[in-house]
Amino acid sequence: MPVPLPHRRFPARRRRQPVPAPVGEPPAAGRTAPPAAPGRCAPRPSPDVPAKAPGPRPFRGRDLGRDLGRALALAVPAAACAGQAVGALVPHLPLLLAATACSLAAEGVLHRWQRGVLALFAKAHADITVRHVLRDLLLVIGLLRLGEHDRERAYAPLVAALLACYALHCAIQAVWVLVRRTRTLPVVTRNIDASALRLSPAPPVLLRRPGHRLLVFGLPATAGLLATAATGAPRYGALGLALSLLLALTGLGALLLRLLPGRRPAGEREVLDWFDAWLAEYRPTVGLYFSGGTSSAYQANMWLEPLAGLDARPVVVLRERFMVQRIAATDIPVVCLPKVSTLMRLEHSTLQVLIHPSNSGKTSQVLRIPTIKHAFVNHGESDKLSSCNPYAKAYDQVWVAGPAARERYALAEVGVEDKDVVEIGRPQLDAVRPYAGPPAGPYTTVLYAPTWEGWDGNPGNTSLIAAGENLVRALLADPGVRLLYKPHPLTGSVDPRAGAADLRVRELIRAANRERAGTRPDDGGELARRTAELDRLTTAVFRAGADQAERMLLQSAPEPGRAEAVARATAAWEEAYWASLPAGEHQIVTDARPALYSCFNQADLLISDVSSVISDFLASGKPYAVANTSGLAEEVFRETFPTVAAATVLTPDAAGVARLLETVRHPERDRLAAARAELARRLLGPAEPPSQQRFGQAVRALCAAAREHRARTARRPASEIPGQRQETGTPQHR
Repeated sequence: MPVPLPHRRFPARRRRQPVPAPVGEPPAAGRTAPPAAPGRCAPRPSPDVPAKAPGPRPFRGRDLGRDLGRALALAVPAAACAGQAVGALVPHLPLLLAATACSLAAEGVLHRWQRGVLALFAKAHADITVRHVLRDLLLVIGLLRLGEHDRERAYAPLVAALLACYALHCAIQAVWVLVRRTRTLPVVTRNIDASALRLSPAPPVLLRRPGHRLLVFGLPATAGLLATAATGAPRYGALGLALSLLLALTGLGALLLRLLPGRRPAGEREVLDWFDAWLAEYRPTVGLYFSGGTSSAYQANMWLEPLAGLDARPVVVLRERFMVQRIAATDIPVVCLPKVSTLMRLEHSTLQVLIHPSNSGKTSQVLRIPTIKHAFVNHGESDKLSSCNPYAKAYDQVWVAGPAARERYALAEVGVEDKDVVEIGRPQLDAVRPYAGPPAGPYTTVLYAPTWEGWDGNPGNTSLIAAGENLVRALLADPGVRLLYKPHPLTGSVDPRAGAADLRVRELIRAANRERAGTRPDDGGELARRTAELDRLTTAVFRAGADQAERMLLQSAPEPGRAEAVARATAAWEEAYWASLPAGEHQIVTDARPALYSCFNQADLLISDVSSVISDFLASGKPYAVANTSGLAEEVFRETFPTVAAATVLTPDAAGVARLLETVRHPERDRLAAARAELARRLLGPAEPPSQQRFGQAVRALCAAAREHRARTARRPASEIPGQRQETGTPQHR
């Protein structure tokens, strides 16, 4: 079947439309679409499945218990403080002792089980320092008001010692700030030998957290003052204060030792010289540049294996320090250059090409380097506007999977010229196994992978809100279906309704599993062994208090052959994981393992939204369906989104699910197989030469262009090349 191509239409921004209410629920007044996400659709139950309204959120005792616990955690310290004030001012010794003890116990509970309440106290400017000072102040007031009137003279040394404890606390914090600055390097690395930088383990966590430190170091002093208040003997307070002073002095000394010239890490100038020397020795030629948020690391991780497979000297260039640990296991050297001035040192390196899997605000900073060529490779392709962003014209080239993406840029008219578009396929899809026929066992495995709601408020982005529950009910109603549910990691980050729908879908799946009895196969501990082996290869083990400098020391150059060992261990783990599951048990897949492509290989059918998941799944040749929650008619929907051309289009009520499952089980009824093959060629490019080979060819060609540019620049007189204007003795207008 020929695939219809759009000639005059392009995925344009659709008008915000009312979100259809789930079947059985009356539409709410003024119900508008939430911020939309990459192509998702809405399901509805088939005629065989009675529609159920989601209804109000069910009562959850766990939520109520959590709220009560938080309220109690707020009330107890406040009540203890009030009781301590009354006991100190009346004065009333039993009340003062009980309230102080209760206050100390509450602090321990908060730090152990109620960290969120600590944040609430901090927002109210009642952090642990304020609470601790107030507790000791009220205790001292109580001491002075209890008993005879001449106690001021007897307790004056205790008050002076208490003030000394707080002075030492401030001194420790000041010294820690200096130590932290010496350990905050201008370059953070992984898979590079950094032993020359004199890195060392981080100081104990207790010395780095002022609140915890004050609580622990001040506990003996507070306990001693309590004992003095109870007995009237100052020696107990003196003993407790002496112990607190000793602890504080020991901590201060431990930090001061780290500031000695031979004990602190290399300085900024020395680190930068070391980095320049490493660049000169390693001589990188191609790199991956990435900047993003905490949940966006997957965009870079999908390009690590293709990058490692190049016949080149690759490097990963990051901008955020936290991202160093979020990059997946790889043997490629990883460097993080937070400052622009440090990033500019790449200009004089051998680096010739940088590939960019995403756009970010910091991308413009690296584009300023004239000696490096830049290619935008994206982190997946779809018919969404994000796949033809005008930002792409800032790069030297845009590398896409197949002809459809080239046409997409031409139709979008965003400034990307056709000569700058290079088709490389999708190297990551080598892991996707091709279609091997209809389901062989008693169950048809269906992968439901909705995308998130996106930023643009489009109701057709994610199917979860309008169709997710209907689709899942229809699938679970078929006793021969095994459902794999894999939501997008950003689901609910913009629109709370998407997050709420995700939770309801998960509950439906758990309820279905409770009704479907199944025994877990006895694998003899195979999965546990495979998990331990894979974790050993891919997980860096740090102590809880390790900082970036310590991790940098521990994550040195990898052992030879580790990448191949990781690949073998991953394949063995996936085989053991799927074999360990009970037959027919539905799965909610939210962890990093198993990966999306592993789910592809298990699935007989994909149900998703307009997103890159569809394009990638086409590599398998298996049937797929797209939920249409856009409000468009099916014909317009297919014309607007070419990736839907070979799909079964489902309406928000999921009425076509039963018929779709029959098509999957009986391939002779499949009328879209030829269309899928043709669409795969258009979206992903030809099968030969392999994508990895085409990727390598594109890298080599762009590297050659970078070298030619450098050669031309070197042959030109310096006076002809625009450069930094030099200051002269004569003032000039600028």
